[in-house]
Amino acid sequence: MTIDLADYEAGAKYDGSYGDDLVALQERLERVQAAHITHGQRSVIMFEGWDAAGKGGIIQRLVAQLDPRYFEVWPIGAPSDEEKARHFLWRFWKRLPGNREISIFDRSWYGRVLVERVEGFATEAEWRKGYDEINEYEAQLTGSRTNLVKLFVHVTQEEQDQRFADRLDDPWKRWKTGPEDYRNRAKRKDYLAAMHEMFEQTDTRWAPWKVIDGNNKKAARIAALAHVAEALEAAVPMTPPDRDPAVVKLAHKAFGYTVKD
Repeated sequence: MTIDLADYEAGAKYDGSYGDDLVALQERLERVQAAHITHGQRSVIMFEGWDAAGKGGIIQRLVAQLDPRYFEVWPIGAPSDEEKARHFLWRFWKRLPGNREISIFDRSWYGRVLVERVEGFATEAEWRKGYDEINEYEAQLTGSRTNLVKLFVHVTQEEQDQRFADRLDDPWKRWKTGPEDYRNRAKRKDYLAAMHEMFEQTDTRWAPWKVIDGNNKKAARIAALAHVAEALEAAVPMTPPDRDPAVVKLAHKAFGYTVKD
């Protein structure tokens, strides 16, 4: 069934204890990271969505309890001259995680079939070919034991406008909005058409999309973190390591440690 963004516009408030549930999810994600480290796993968590949809706030809470040595957040902007001189996927291959690591992408290779398509930075032949290239890229990732979670955060035009206004009103958030936001806003109809085709072409069995209703920030954060936790708990061995007998002996000698049942 084709994804319809109109199905993700309710903006219902979060029905629960946001603070308690957020902490519980962050603790689950902390264990997921420990499983990555223990079992040599690697994962990619990728966010797409509208400007001011709340991707940054979700990522901030996603990584809050993680060990910074084993994850990286990659904010993806316009490609550099060096990157433009190569295949569009080159800059993403360079940022993939190694064993025990998690890579989090704030925007992604889907720029080829979204902003590059709508703004004319890629030819029609290039962005149409991009669907197959992206699907093959994601198949290579998942086929080589890299877990992939793809999220799209959706907001209505009315909610986006309110967030733009809030940013302008807050002197410490004004840096987060600029002329590009309004260039993109003016082409919302074109972006919606591109998004519809993107979902139609790239919502695959091996790399499915998860759309998050971002119109209520708290509900969106819980929904996104819950999906990431569930997806990775299903993909990663969630068994803690046994005690290392050599370390147990050292602890016993150092301070009298005894194994508890």
